[in-house]
Amino acid sequence: MTAEPPAQHELSIRKPYFDLIATRSKTIEIRVGYPKIRNMAAGDSLRFTSGDHTLTTRITALNEYTSFEEMLDAEDNTAVGDPGMTRDELLAVCRDIYPPEKEALGVFAIHLDLTRTGT
Repeated sequence: MTAEPPAQHELSIRKPYFDLIATRSKTIEIRVGYPKIRNMAAGDSLRFTSGDHTLTTRITALNEYTSFEEMLDAEDNTAVGDPGMTRDELLAVCRDIYPPEKEALGVFAIHLDLTRTGT
């Protein structure tokens, strides 16, 4: 009996964050607990698109938290956002993207390993 191949997922991402993943500055993507995110698992392939640009990563870990604050307390903040951003700046960016009702769905830290870049 053979193991099933890893699942493949796709997400759109804002260009500044796409660029940080492409340069390996950002290795943790933060999302909230939509069903699409909850279906992901370590070992799966995750393709990011930003406009006409794509890159493919492998999920190495997927950690769930109850809030952005809990996530920032547990994860390596330097791997989450723009280099040099403070914890408070990261929290503000997360809350700018996701309002409280979305944060209430759960917060996921998706650990990434860049496998290839597209165009």
